Parts: sequence; C-alpha cells; structure tokens
Amino acid sequence: MNATLYHEITGHGPALLLLPGGGGDAQVFAQLAALLAEGFRVITCDPRGYSRSPFPGPPEDQRVETQADDALALLDLHTPQEPAYVFGGSSGAIVALDLLARHPHRVRRVVAHEPPVFEVLPDAEDHRAFIARIYGIFRSDGVAAAGAEFAKHIGMKPMKQPEPTQETQAMMARLAANGPIFMEHELRQFTSYRPDLAALKENSAKLVLAGGRDAREHLPYRPAAFLAAQLGVEMVDFPGGHSGFTDAPEEFAALLREELLSGGERPRRTAR
Repeated sequence: MNATLYHEITGHGPALLLLPGGGGDAQVFAQLAALLAEGFRVITCDPRGYSRSPFPGPPEDQRVETQADDALALLDLHTPQEPAYVFGGSSGAIVALDLLARHPHRVRRVVAHEPPVFEVLPDAEDHRAFIARIYGIFRSDGVAAAGAEFAKHIGMKPMKQPEPTQETQAMMARLAANGPIFMEHELRQFTSYRPDLAALKENSAKLVLAGGRDAREHLPYRPAAFLAAQLGVEMVDFPGGHSGFTDAPEEFAALLREELLSGGERPRRTAR
C-alpha cells in the first residue's frame, strides 16, 4: 500500500471493518462503532484521498481495487491470523464486494448495504448517462449543485446532522472538502465498476446484500436486490434509507450484529 490511512479502533472481540460511502470518513460511523464496540473490535478509516488520509501524490482517480487493497492492508495489520467481519455502505459496499471476491480467505462475513453498482442493472446505459450528467453539473456549477441533483435523483435524504460539537464541526468541514474529490475522482469510477459475479457466487455463503427499508423504490436499492437475486443470497432490509446507520443507529446496529453473527444459519430472505 503506497498510502497512509488514518484509522481508529474501538472495542474488543473479533475484528469488524466499517467502510464508508463516497466522501465519508471514519467519523461518520462514530455512533455505529460505539454501539458495536461491545462484542467487536471495530476498525474505521478515512479512505485514501479523503480527510486525514491524503493522496501520496497529486489527486488521482480512485479505483475500487485500490481501496479494497487498502482495506486488506488494514486487516493484515490488525487481524493477520483471523478473517474479519466487514460492513460497507454505498461506495464502501462496492469495496466490500471486491474484497470478498478477491480475498475471501480474509473475510468472515460481508454485509454490503446499497452498493451503487449500476452496471449490473438491465438499464445500465440510462444510469451511465445520469452519472455523466451529474459530472457535467459538477464541472459547470460546482459540487453543491451536483450533489443536490444527485441526491434528488436517487431519493437520498440528507444525513441526520450530529450535535454541533467542535469534533462534529471539524468532521463536516472535512466532508465538505471531500466533496470535489468524490465528484471528480470517484463517482464515475465506482459506479462503472462491474463486480465479479462468479467469485461472489463461489463465496455467497459469506455475503448479505442489504438495503434501506425506506428506500425500496429508490435507485440505490436496486443493484443490491438485483445482485441478491442473481447470487441467491440474502436481501435484508435495514432501518432507514441509504444512510440508515444515522437514521436509526440503535436498530441498525442491532440488526447488523445479528446478520454478521448469523453465519448463514438462518433461512435466507431473498429479493422479490
């Protein structure tokens, strides 16, 4: 790994790596990590290029495989002898899928919550055009206008704002600085990623596809449901929407704990 990743660890137990969505950093999971710290050693990080994990050189296009390799490096550092549990939300869910596909021996169980892998959908061309339009708005009108149009199209509600402490204000400043990096170097690159369905099928016993129960009619839910049907794995509805871990953190944490520890022993709930 040719980058230095800022990361935090809390709690005791088997390792659980939480991977944030595009432009997010370790602190977006602060509440969820605290709720899971009893029973898990929770690892959170700022992905390369974001917040406290600056690019090793000039900003460059992000690659799913590179961020998955970074995640693997964290696991090798903190849990070299044992596979880890992994949760990814949004772009982080894409990274989690790639990690499982290429390094299944390092993963105990993955919960991938609304990975925006639009390329797997039958109408992928429409979503390609949509992403190109958002990028055009970013280039002409800036990140705020592009972000607003993107959120409107996918039905994404604003994340629940944390209490205005000095720490959370610093986080919001970091996330604002991350926005242009996400728009320029990650949005198009990640949404054009095609997961290795054969490798995921081979390791499907370790995979749970998840979506927000309040977002069933929204675009980010569709790739997860489609993959679940294709792979014959669980499609589990979590509380809230695309960022359910901020909408209803206690309920979200309880269900995540249940799904991580289930090991596929309970009857599977497939997409309909």
